[in-house]
Amino acid sequence: MAPAPRDWFSKQFGDTFDEKAREIGRFNLAIFGKTGVGKSTLVNAIFGEDVAETGIGQPVTQGSHLYMHADGHFGVLDTRGLEIGTDDETILSELEQYIRQMRRQPQAEQVHVAWYCVRAGDRRFEETEEAFIRGLDRLGLPVMLVLTQVPMRDGRHHPDALALRDVIAERDLPLAAQSIFLTNAKSDDFAGLEAHGLQELLDATFLVAPAGVQEALVAAQKIDLKRKRELADKAIRAAVGAAAAAGATPIPFADAAVLVPIQLTMMATISHIYGVGVDRATAAALAATAAATAGGRSLVTSLIKTVPGAGTLVGGGIAAVVASSVTWAVGQAWTTVCSRLSQGKLTGVSGALDSDAIRELFLDEFRGNMRKKLPGGFKTLDK
Repeated sequence: MAPAPRDWFSKQFGDTFDEKAREIGRFNLAIFGKTGVGKSTLVNAIFGEDVAETGIGQPVTQGSHLYMHADGHFGVLDTRGLEIGTDDETILSELEQYIRQMRRQPQAEQVHVAWYCVRAGDRRFEETEEAFIRGLDRLGLPVMLVLTQVPMRDGRHHPDALALRDVIAERDLPLAAQSIFLTNAKSDDFAGLEAHGLQELLDATFLVAPAGVQEALVAAQKIDLKRKRELADKAIRAAVGAAAAAGATPIPFADAAVLVPIQLTMMATISHIYGVGVDRATAAALAATAAATAGGRSLVTSLIKTVPGAGTLVGGGIAAVVASSVTWAVGQAWTTVCSRLSQGKLTGVSGALDSDAIRELFLDEFRGNMRKKLPGGFKTLDK
């Protein structure tokens, strides 16, 4: 017996989602620094708290003190049970062994960038820390130095933090980025301290990270919505080009065997970009596409009736234009849905997805975007 449409859609979307997960891969960050410098707070501020919630991670090799925490498109490598300045040789030795082993693995399993963190309030940078950074550089890791918990008011950094930065800069360390980054990951309204420096650190990390993990880094980070939007637009453009080339009957998700995989791939990609997990993405897509299917069918019917010759050209130019337009509108509407979901919206009091709200938002966005592309084809779609 053939599977029910919902079951078929869920399986197809899930399979496509998994395929895109493997294609995008994972960005892996190694983060070091003395205990209490605020490494977890910094990671959580830029990449979200999902990784921290997974626990202590898995040791990279048997008996290792290096642990990889991984969730989705982000992994973070840190130490457990060892202290910078005391156990440096052990850490570097285990790290060298791990890097040598991982360089034979796919890029998603390798370590791509290292952050070394120094707490500004400590007002010192020790010889052992310099030696550790130089050791990381010898292992071939791009190293970025981050001052954490730097007070800033009215756009001015604390003078002691600036002085510490200048002292460190005089050591001419082998840093991948020329700057030493001054950050404060968490605002404190009571003390009048604001969060700052995170975007600058992220921008520099993009410049240092390998080209093959750029998409994973976009998907992993939570603070740069502009980059997410740009990557989503890239996925939409690719789908639009494929849809136009297909020239199939341009009804989304129904009666269009050629367009279905194109649009599912686009939606799965955008879901990854915005960090929407497979279960939520599948449920949201089911709610959204029921509306788009009816809308797309109405649009095609309207065009065939109102455009001279369309009935005989559906397999040619008219079909290519409408197929690409519908795909573009679906992509734009789905991007809006995923953006809202990533912000914790479109859910009920219990945290469950609000299917009616998703359907209404998606259809409103779909209609509005289709009007931009094919304003003459909406007499039936608006009913």
